[in-house]
Amino acid sequence: MPHATRDGRSWQPEFLVAIDAKKCIGCGRCFKVCGRAVMVLKGLNDEGEFVALDDDEDEEIEKKIMVMNDDGACIGCGACARVCPTNCQTHAAQAPVLSAAGAD
Repeated sequence: MPHATRDGRSWQPEFLVAIDAKKCIGCGRCFKVCGRAVMVLKGLNDEGEFVALDDDEDEEIEKKIMVMNDDGACIGCGACARVCPTNCQTHAAQAPVLSAAGAD
């Protein structure tokens, strides 16, 4: 499916497909520029498991990182990649998966 800017120039969206937990520093810059809730901040415990960020469980959290939340909501604008200081995201020019919701 060809994509174009508003004035007709060709454009290829690059969708967020992964976040490298080893590189992510949990700064939240990507979250702030994304208005579509594609990613969310989570805690990572010393066993390498993701945990929700609650005030009661701060002692269990080794580090905070961004994780995929709703990858289907990504429009491929690349704003998150431009603000990431560690280049921890992987983007790909793939066609979005269309949902069958509402189909008869």
